[in-house]
Amino acid sequence: MTNREALIAEAPEQDEELGRADWYGTLASLFCAPPSQELLGRIAAADLGAGGLLQNAWRELAAVAGKMDAETVRDEYERLFIGVGKPEVMLYGSYYLSGFLMEKPLVALRTDLSVLGLQRAETMAESEDHIATLCEVMRYLITSDDARHTGLSVQKKFFADHLQPWVNTLWETLEQRADAVFYAPVARVARCYFEIEMQAFDLFS
Repeated sequence: MTNREALIAEAPEQDEELGRADWYGTLASLFCAPPSQELLGRIAAADLGAGGLLQNAWRELAAVAGKMDAETVRDEYERLFIGVGKPEVMLYGSYYLSGFLMEKPLVALRTDLSVLGLQRAETMAESEDHIATLCEVMRYLITSDDARHTGLSVQKKFFADHLQPWVNTLWETLEQRADAVFYAPVARVARCYFEIEMQAFDLFS
C-alpha cells in the first residue's frame, strides 16, 4: 500500500485543514493511476456518515468499489484516460480551456508554479495541468510550511485560476458516460467536494 492510498477516509477524523489535504490527495491518487485492490477495499470500507451530498456520493463510490476488482478498474482507467491515440476523456486543463493540449493555460500554470517555487519532477510523465497534479498541488499548498504558500488567499487564487474554470466539465463528462462504472462515482465525489471548496473560498475575502 502506498502512502497516498493510506489517506483514504481519514479526512473526517483529522484537523479540518489536514482533512482538506487528504481529500485532494485521495482524488490525486484516483486520477493519477488506477487503484490497487487494497485501495478499493479501503474505499469500500470507509464510512463518512450520513446527511450530505458528499457523504451520499461517497457511499455510492464505496458500494461500487466493493463490487469491482482492480483489474476491471484498471481496464476502465486505461480505456477512458489512455486508450490508443486520443484518450476518450481528457484529464488536462488546457484541453478544456483552449481545446488543445500544451497551450497557453499550461504556460500560465507553469508561471504560477514557478512563482510558488514549484516545478515538474523530471520523472513525471504527465504535464502539470493534469487533474491529479493540480489536486496534488492543492494538497501541498494546504500542508506546506513555506511562507510563499501560507494562507487561504494563495489556495483560493490557485484554485480559481487553474481548477475552477474547467473541472465541472470533466466531472460532467465522466458522470454522463455509461461505461464509466467506477469513475462516474469518483467524478460525483469530486464534484461534491469541489463545490464545498468553491463555497468556502467564496466566503473568504
